[in-house]
Amino acid sequence: MIVLTFDIMPTIMLIDMDYFFAACEELRKPEIRSKPVVVGADPKKGMGRGVVSTCNYKAREFGIHSGMPISIAYRLKPDAVFLPVDDAYYESMSDKVMKIIKEYAEKFEQASIDEAFIDVSKAAPDKNSAIELAQTIKERIYKELGLPCSIGIGPNKLIAKMACEAAKPNGIKYVSSEEAKQFIADMPIGKLYGVGKKTAIKLESMGYKKVADLAKANLQKLISALGTYGIELYNYANGKDESPVQENYEIKSIGREHTFEKDTANEEEIEEAIAKLAKEVASDASAKGFAFSTVTLKLRYANFEEHLKSKGIGYSSKDERDVENTAISLFKNAYERGEPLRKIGVRVSGLTTFKGQKSLRDYL
Repeated sequence: MIVLTFDIMPTIMLIDMDYFFAACEELRKPEIRSKPVVVGADPKKGMGRGVVSTCNYKAREFGIHSGMPISIAYRLKPDAVFLPVDDAYYESMSDKVMKIIKEYAEKFEQASIDEAFIDVSKAAPDKNSAIELAQTIKERIYKELGLPCSIGIGPNKLIAKMACEAAKPNGIKYVSSEEAKQFIADMPIGKLYGVGKKTAIKLESMGYKKVADLAKANLQKLISALGTYGIELYNYANGKDESPVQENYEIKSIGREHTFEKDTANEEEIEEAIAKLAKEVASDASAKGFAFSTVTLKLRYANFEEHLKSKGIGYSSKDERDVENTAISLFKNAYERGEPLRKIGVRVSGLTTFKGQKSLRDYL
């Protein structure tokens, strides 16, 4: 007897929370919902040094966007609602969102605090069932948490990601495997996932203005210009992406950064800021159930030159003193004395989960 088997065509979804930080703030402050909301650094009446983390669509109407210097955002809309980043609150809301999404996933991959890929190939093998499932997920997240999201659906992670961008805000976009290549063909090359600003400029200088141009490129020419990354971008331009939805998404590091109000060479001020960051990082790691074994210090000087220094502590720890002492030691050894710093960062890695076990310091 001959048994015929048929492969199930993949159905991948990307669920991306719309203006997540700002949406969370609107949730606990309903009175600001009709106003432009900007979450990020303190604008200091246009003199702030940090950036916009996110903003709602009201703020975007005035040209404000994520990553913009907070000083410019303030100049564009000085009467907007400016709020500080509340990591603990957003992470608690993210946990609730991900818990709902996981219930519908055959495979689940959290891509960031506010987005996740899920493989639903068996549950939603065709367009109608996929859209129906996406609508169910969307409605449930909004009903239970009051947060909006957009969902892209495609035959792979690349197309799901780009479909999700097309679905924003608060929409659903389905792209079949047959439609995938044409869906992205007319997009500017800078819109292709994986193409940053510098790469876009380089590709445009090579004559690739649209994704369709890159899809027809000479592969050897791309490899010569971009190395093996050229192969990946060539495949993306043709709508191909074989990366699977990865189960058991793991956090590889946890960190915090601080931008000084004014560039500073005051070592006492710098060390105080490092100690504060160390405490926040250790607290965050502990709250997530992680111990750490490596500490990294980032120093960004006034001329934007950036140095990273790392050091292993020799054992797994969950003690903030280990973060602080190691980071301060790195600072004393790496800092170019007298040179003003613009920003510092502290990060821990070599993460392992703990279940209430004692660290070495607990025995000292």
